[in-house]
Order: sequence, then structure tokens, then C-alpha cells
Amino acid sequence: MEAEEWLEEADELESHTMHPMVRVFGSAVDGINALTITVEVTIMPGIKVFIVGLPDNAVKEAIHRIESAIKHCGYRMPRQKTVINLSPADLRKEGSCYDLTMAIGILAATGQIDVSQLSKYIIMGELSLDGSLQPITGALPIAIQARKEGFTGFILPRANAREAAIVNKLDVFAADHLRDVVSFFNGHRKLDQIVVDTRAEFARQQQQQQSEFDFADVKGQENIKRALEIAAAGGHNLILIGPPGAGKTMLARRLPSILPPLTLQEALETTKIHSVAGKLAPHTSLLSVRPFRAPHHTISDVALVGGGIHPQPGEISLAHNGVLFLDELPEFKRSVLEVLRQPMEERRVVISRARFSVEYPANFMLVAAMNPCPCGYYNHPEKECVCPPTSIQKYLNKISGPLMDRIDLHVEVTPVPYRDLSATQRGEPSEVIRKRVVAARQRQAERFRHCDGIHSNAQMTPSLMRQYCHLPAGGDQLIKAAMDKLGLSARAYDRILKVARTIADLNGSAEIQLSDLAEAIQYRSLDKERWLM
Repeated sequence: MEAEEWLEEADELESHTMHPMVRVFGSAVDGINALTITVEVTIMPGIKVFIVGLPDNAVKEAIHRIESAIKHCGYRMPRQKTVINLSPADLRKEGSCYDLTMAIGILAATGQIDVSQLSKYIIMGELSLDGSLQPITGALPIAIQARKEGFTGFILPRANAREAAIVNKLDVFAADHLRDVVSFFNGHRKLDQIVVDTRAEFARQQQQQQSEFDFADVKGQENIKRALEIAAAGGHNLILIGPPGAGKTMLARRLPSILPPLTLQEALETTKIHSVAGKLAPHTSLLSVRPFRAPHHTISDVALVGGGIHPQPGEISLAHNGVLFLDELPEFKRSVLEVLRQPMEERRVVISRARFSVEYPANFMLVAAMNPCPCGYYNHPEKECVCPPTSIQKYLNKISGPLMDRIDLHVEVTPVPYRDLSATQRGEPSEVIRKRVVAARQRQAERFRHCDGIHSNAQMTPSLMRQYCHLPAGGDQLIKAAMDKLGLSARAYDRILKVARTIADLNGSAEIQLSDLAEAIQYRSLDKERWLM
């Protein structure tokens, strides 16, 4: 009986136009970029389906989803030997996004699809058992690569279509079902072409942008607001240290409300990372708000930096062009904090494996908060600390000196007195502070307009510092005295100059003033002897 069924199926296949080999095009994500994958399908005498070209388990399991979807839609799955090659064969293929690509290849090889237009399109999508399409990750970098390589269009699930459609000069078609794609290639129906005016969409989203956190709601803490304004203006890293309930977390969560708006280029970079990580909401086209990532202190070093068996961006890359907030900093594992050091300097993460390496951008502002001791009341003006000196030292030693050196502003947060809490007058709103920050950033953009990859004072190289961070009269003596008293490192010296340059920008000054330098020096609270025990 089985032999008769096989012969009947073979006769049906022979009645259609068979193709010796069919090529369909998909794409693989490598880091935050994409690489075109050629899916070759051939049918020959024999049995079983073979998927070759370094597929992972998700790709190997695809044949069961494909077979169910093809039969559910009323098409024929070949009973002969079917070989599917994913080229280049030495690159590992991961995930379920090749389901639709391979299904179209099988249907084309068996003569159920017109092959004349296949070479013009990138086709990607995960199949459900009934043939409906599920979202994929990395649609934006795939679309960018497809346009670069001259493909006419990109066919993908509807949930990802707006994300891919922000790439101009590429036709993006949204599909809901396997039947839709087959009918499109056979000329029986058209797919919905998704068109997004990228600049207009970006401008509209930014106009609608509203933060639920505003500095107008903050009572008192004027010195902390000033430090956050300086950090936002220069892209500086910042740590807040103070007792429980002083407002460290509340203040940090308001930082995004005063950051300058994303540029279109920054939005595209950020969207690519979130697309690869699968963090974009369905039907989202472009991120228009700077990311604010606040991982829990139980996070692993791989989750923070990125990597894993199948490398993915970590929290520091998801915070690219935004803020990474680490609350209760000493509670993070020492190994987790130490992996931050190199990305903070290089503003990128390189994940190396035996056969490949992946690079993710990581240009983020680090904002950290911590208590001064286990009980939280060391140096408190009113409450007495109950921790023995050794436990305080051990608690502070959880944060290494090299990591603290890389944090530009160290700010002590003290409790808000009752007279400030009970005041009815609202504070300065975030929108007003943001205007000053944007003005300072514009000065920096003009200063660094000929410097590739340098956009803020925090990113200045030593050569740029020599050019733009001239010490004022009396500045040498002031900073020498500070270094001798606080025991500052050469890196801390550089950080002070960068912060002073940002303060001068906020004040609209072309040169660093002595008052700017003095203010920058005071933002090294954790270098003071009373914190060093």
C-alpha cells in the first residue's frame, strides 16, 4: 500500500513542471548586521528530507512545521528525497525564521510556484502548523542588507513589516499566511505593500513623546539636579550615594526626561539592536525614545554584556544611546561589575568564540546608586550607623577602584528636610532643563563636527582634551592640590577636565573657568578620605 501511495505521489509530481534546483533567498543576522543566505532546494529519487548547511535544532525542526503548513494549505509535500542547502554552508543558521523561505523553496521545486520572480525577494518568516506567519527578529538589519544587495523586495510577517519599511528604496510586503505568499508569486493576488515615511514617522513619534517622570515633582535636591544636568549635557557616567529613602532611584529615573532627543541616525542604530534582540514591540517601526535599562542586581555577566551559546546583545547594548541604571550597585556580583570596565572605555562589546566574533555597540551612560554601608546610614546627618568599620570597608570594597575611576561624577545624596518636602512650589520642569542640555550638546556637536564617532565631551580622546580643555589661570594649583588631597589617578584627572568642559558649555563659556574646574572637582565624593576609611 505504501509503495502504491509513493508511486501515485511521484506521478502527481511528474505532471507539474519540476525544477532540478531552486534558489530562494533569506538572511542571517550577524551581530547587528545581516548576511544574505541562499536556500537551495533540489528533489531527487529517494526518501526523507535533509537540511544541510550548519542548521541548529530550530532549523532542523522546521521540516515538521513546513510539512504541516503545506498540507494544511492544500499543497503537496514531496515524497521523494529533498535536500535543502543553506549557503554559505560554513555559517551556523539559527532560529525559526527560515521556515517560510524553505517552504517556498520546496513548493517551487515541485512546480507549485512560479519561480520567475523568486530571485528578486528576500523571504523570511516563522510558520505555524496551519500556515500562518509568526514574527521574526532582526527585520531591520535584514532589510538594510537587502537594499544594499539590490533586492527588489522583502516579504515577511505583518508584525515586522513596519520595522522593515523604514528602509527606503526597498518594497516591503506584509504577509499573514503561507497561502498569501504562494498566491503572490503565482500572480493570483497582491500582498499589502507597507510604506513608512521614516522622517515623518520619527518626527511624529518625538512630538508625542512624554515622560511620566518630571523634575518638577522633585522637592529640594538642587545639587543632585545640577549633577544630573551636567551628566546629561556631557554624556557622563554618574553614581549617587546616600541613605535609603533619600531619592536616589527617583532622581535617576528622571534623567531620560532631560536627555537630548534621539537623532534619526541614533534611532536607527538603537532600533537595529532591539530588533536583533527581539525587544521591539509588534508593529513598531522605529524607537524614538532613548532607552533606559535597569537590570536587577541578580543579573549574570553574560546577560549584562551579551553573549551566550547563541550570542545576543546584553543590557549594555540595549542601553546604547541611552541610560544603564544599576540600582544597589554593591549588590551586583563583582564579576558582573568588572566586565563593564572595557565597554565603558571602548563603547562597544566584542564577544569572541573559537570560530567567530560578534561586535555590538555599547555607547551608554552609566548611572549607579548605592547605600554608603550595609545599614545605609553611614555619614547620615541625623541617624547613627550601626555597622562595624570592617563591614563598611568590605561593603565599599565591592566597587573596585578602576570601575570608580571610570565614573565621572560622584554625588552624595542627603535626605530632604521637612521644610522642602512640605513646600507647595513645584521645581524646575524637565523641559526647561532639557533646553539647556540640548544647547550644551549643540556646542559640543559643533566642536566635534570633524571628529568621527565623537559626539559629547565624555567621548573626548586625549588629543581632543589637549585641544579643548585648557586650564584657566590658577587651575594648575587647584587641580594639583585636589589630586594630592584626594589621591586621584590620571584617569580621574581626565574625568575632571571633561566634566569642567561640560560645565563651561552649560554656562555658555568658550573656555573653562576656575569656578567650572572647582565645581568639577567637588563631584568626586567617593575619593574623599571619609569614604576611604
